[in-house]
Amino acid sequence: MTGLLTDLYELTMSAGYFEAGKAKQKATFELSLRRLPSNRNFVIVAGLPQCVEYLLNLRFTAEEIAYLRGLPQFAQVSPAFFDYLSGFRFSGDLFAVPEGTPLFAGEPMMMVRAPLIEAQIPETYLLSAITFQSLIATKAARMVEAGSGRGIVEFGTRRAHTPEAGVLAARAAYIGGCLGTSNSLTGLRYGIPVFGTAAHSWVLSFSNEMDSFRQLQKLLGPQTVQLIDTYDTLEGARRAAELGPPLWGVRLDSGDIVTLARQVRTILDQAGLRDSKIMVTGDLDEQKIRSIVSDGAPVDLFGVGTELATSGDAPSMGTVYKLVEVDICGIKRFTAKFSENKGTLPGAKQIFRLPDRDVLGRVAECCAGAEALLQPVILGGNLIEPLPDAKTAQARAAEAIAKLPAGLRGLEVAPPRPVEHSNDLMALIERTRRNLA
Repeated sequence: MTGLLTDLYELTMSAGYFEAGKAKQKATFELSLRRLPSNRNFVIVAGLPQCVEYLLNLRFTAEEIAYLRGLPQFAQVSPAFFDYLSGFRFSGDLFAVPEGTPLFAGEPMMMVRAPLIEAQIPETYLLSAITFQSLIATKAARMVEAGSGRGIVEFGTRRAHTPEAGVLAARAAYIGGCLGTSNSLTGLRYGIPVFGTAAHSWVLSFSNEMDSFRQLQKLLGPQTVQLIDTYDTLEGARRAAELGPPLWGVRLDSGDIVTLARQVRTILDQAGLRDSKIMVTGDLDEQKIRSIVSDGAPVDLFGVGTELATSGDAPSMGTVYKLVEVDICGIKRFTAKFSENKGTLPGAKQIFRLPDRDVLGRVAECCAGAEALLQPVILGGNLIEPLPDAKTAQARAAEAIAKLPAGLRGLEVAPPRPVEHSNDLMALIERTRRNLA
């Protein structure tokens, strides 16, 4: 994993740490959720395996080091720093909240404890990996909630910001509760179910609609999903029904979905195709899905693209990566910002989850009856055990979301879940404020 996949200032600061003799100082950084995204009551954590892979494989090649040597920002840096980079490896610890866990504003998603330079350089990558996938997993959870039991399938790679973003968005959407994805690489890489129908180009490539349906059925057999709105939706439904089984279902991509779904359901049922499903696609979001469901449309499955793969209504999130303590020759110095609207809390912390609230405390504290959410993932530069797969993370998310109050699960902004500070943490905050004054 290239060491240059980071912001320049991470590297210039690292050079400065080295020149100042700070390279061996142990530092603790926390990646925290400063603010919830717009219109969200919680965030589903996703993206941990990509962070782990990055830390375990972080390297600087000779070519990369030569590039840095040639930058004017490094003109005054000693050769010893570049020698240091040539042997750079992450030797520290990573603690993280398991994927699929709902978090709330002010809570840490992961903690990195390592020699100062090793902890500083990963900031850019870790923020990017966790923020993006968590946004998509959270968006998916909203759509699953809106679907009220109807399946949601992720169809968004073609609208994602890059092809690789599409792969990771599909993975995150699955963790958030989607049944699967249209992205074949995501299916291979992460063992996630894949879904596919046919495009309008398939129908248009034949001289008539019936021939296109017949050939698709011959190709796909029981997996056949006929796209029936290329010309006339109801006539398309009649032609699909005329062909009969095998027919997994039909797809509607345009028009008055509620009215058409009812009419298409009648056509299929009258042809004896009661088990055939109706899938709906076409610029969907959670509000549209909720409306279709509340109107009682007989839709079995929603395929969602653009809004899901980009978290269209909330494409950013206030995550931050901040230094919270430094160990200097065995003595801890706690650090915090007290600037307006951008303050941070000192010291390594733990989230204690109780049925009705969360308690943010110091890492060495105990909280009776609570689940400690931040768990060890990497110790001494080594992965301590294989990470749970996406299916396990999906199950964790579903179970955790089901335990939330109905208001927090809903699509409207609700009063926030209480996140309290322990007495020990509040005392540390006050002591740190006095020391820094």
